[in-house]
Amino acid sequence: MPTAGGLYFWTHYFASEKWKNPLSFLVGYSNTIGLIGGICSIDYGFASMLLSVISLARDGNWSASRPVIYGTYAATVFAHGFIAIFFARMMPRIQSACIFLNIALVVATVIALPIGKANNSPPVNSGSYVFGEIQNLTTWPTGWAFIMAWLSPIWTIGAFDSCVHMSEEATHAARAVPLGIISSAGLCGLLGFVSLAVIASSMDKNIEGILNSKFGQPMTQIYYDALGKNGAMGFMVVVMLVQFFMGLSIVLAASRQSWAFSRDGALPFSSFFRKVSQRKYMRYQPVRMVCGIVAASVLIGLLCLIDEAAASALFSLAVAGNDLAWLTPILARLLWGGDSFIPGEFYTGKYLSKPIGWVAVIYMMFVIVLTMIPTEGPNPTPNDHKK
Repeated sequence: MPTAGGLYFWTHYFASEKWKNPLSFLVGYSNTIGLIGGICSIDYGFASMLLSVISLARDGNWSASRPVIYGTYAATVFAHGFIAIFFARMMPRIQSACIFLNIALVVATVIALPIGKANNSPPVNSGSYVFGEIQNLTTWPTGWAFIMAWLSPIWTIGAFDSCVHMSEEATHAARAVPLGIISSAGLCGLLGFVSLAVIASSMDKNIEGILNSKFGQPMTQIYYDALGKNGAMGFMVVVMLVQFFMGLSIVLAASRQSWAFSRDGALPFSSFFRKVSQRKYMRYQPVRMVCGIVAASVLIGLLCLIDEAAASALFSLAVAGNDLAWLTPILARLLWGGDSFIPGEFYTGKYLSKPIGWVAVIYMMFVIVLTMIPTEGPNPTPNDHKK
């Protein structure tokens, strides 16, 4: 059944009588917190990109302090809240435009970076370097460092439940939502693989120099090395736009999920947050919940004032919270579903459905553990958290 509550609703439907309420409570809160963590991590990334472009425009002679990063982050969250309140009805068109913009960005990057690399600092890196070279900059063993590198693509597709929380506003949701999840994750994986292969073939081999770029953003440095100042600024502006609207999508998803949770009386002050606006231009929008999500994101984002390790916790929060929320209803369906499971319009079949479910459960359990492990290694140096 398509519902903005989605995950906690399905958990309650499939779980045994003893576990229905506690598991639904767990899923609802982990999903809310995970989506807020997603807002924090995406908008923090946008703020870093925006400030890196300013640094690039000043030829690297300026770098943003943590208060400036936080101020930019907070302004971004407020901007998303404003758009989510007054322009929510335009989101289908905005998201369609963003899909084409994202694909165009990937195509342009795939074409421009190798050409720029060949013209400015040949040669292009070899295939053995792109697909076979491993540089371990952590204190973990190389094999485990390779596993830790999965965290970036895991985070990239970590908000695949956004479609679910917009299902009450979608047409033919029973089929459109699962297809949206599969197509977004699949397209992301394909385009991401191509993009990363081209980036690896076009970047400088001095990895530490890229990570410690004077611009404060590794991707800005990669574009700069291959395309020069103007080319880097042009591409980074497009990257920023894509990142900005990705954050807006998560604000909408978080507000709808949290609104559904408050509609069922599960959040503090639910009677306040469950109300929808009747005012012109905001009619039927959960304005109070959007404001609540914005406020929570701004408060949790204060972590980025501490240091880089604290800021990275925002990324872990997003992945772990959302994966726990997804894992639980799948596990409930596998353990207790039985006769209560009724296949919908999208169904992987009698023989594939359960094996796929068990693989998903095991994978997400592993991912949750993975996000809890420090990326620098078991014995990070004192400077690792001060970057």
